[in-house]
Amino acid sequence: MGSNAETIANLRRYLTDAGVSSRPALTLEAPVAATANAAVVFPDDFELVAVVAWIAAIRQTHPRLLLVLVTGTPQHFRAAVSPDGTSIPPLVLPKPAFGWTILDAIRSVRES
Repeated sequence: MGSNAETIANLRRYLTDAGVSSRPALTLEAPVAATANAAVVFPDDFELVAVVAWIAAIRQTHPRLLLVLVTGTPQHFRAAVSPDGTSIPPLVLPKPAFGWTILDAIRSVRES
């Protein structure tokens, strides 16, 4: 999820080539599929307050969803990604993170 259509398209292409289905979204308002295992978010594309609120809401409504945040400012999300005892703690990957890094991170959490 991010506002850069080219980045989203490239990640989707990489995931598809790796055999992983994905459904891209360009806004935080896009619904998260109930069957989704992970959501990759480029939070720097959105207002910080909106992203932090979105993370809190998604962790509450989809506690088994793995959130992967790809950001140039990981320190801004420290409180939002702290363990809460009920949801999977989000992963934070520093920019730049390539498709294989994102996919490996998702697989490492899902397989553990």
